[in-house]
Amino acid sequence: MSDRMDELDAITAVVQMYVDGAAKADVGRLKEAFHESARMFGNEDDQSEDMPISEFFEEVATTPVPGLGFRSRIMNIDVVEDAAVAVLAEDDYLGVDYVNFFSLIKKDGTWKIVTKLFAVTGQTPTDEA
Repeated sequence: MSDRMDELDAITAVVQMYVDGAAKADVGRLKEAFHESARMFGNEDDQSEDMPISEFFEEVATTPVPGLGFRSRIMNIDVVEDAAVAVLAEDDYLGVDYVNFFSLIKKDGTWKIVTKLFAVTGQTPTDEA
């Protein structure tokens, strides 16, 4: 049973690398979490996103750091052998709420995110009236 717990801990650590990188606009941290060939998909503002993860890194590098309202939580992790899926909810990432579905692969003993599929779940209300 401890092997499964070790895998869950390792996957949680990779997802946390993503969270830390996003929260601090730290592209180096994001690069640690993602496989070099990873892609990102989703729909936002009536536009479909389909891009290599390097384009996401470029966006993060030119975007402000999220404010104090940003928070995230891993909602689920499923693991089968060397494949996994992790679901991460994010609230108030620059005013938008997301749910991310990460596909991960374990290669050479290391877990990496290979796909980020996101859904916009809402806009964070502001104090402005």
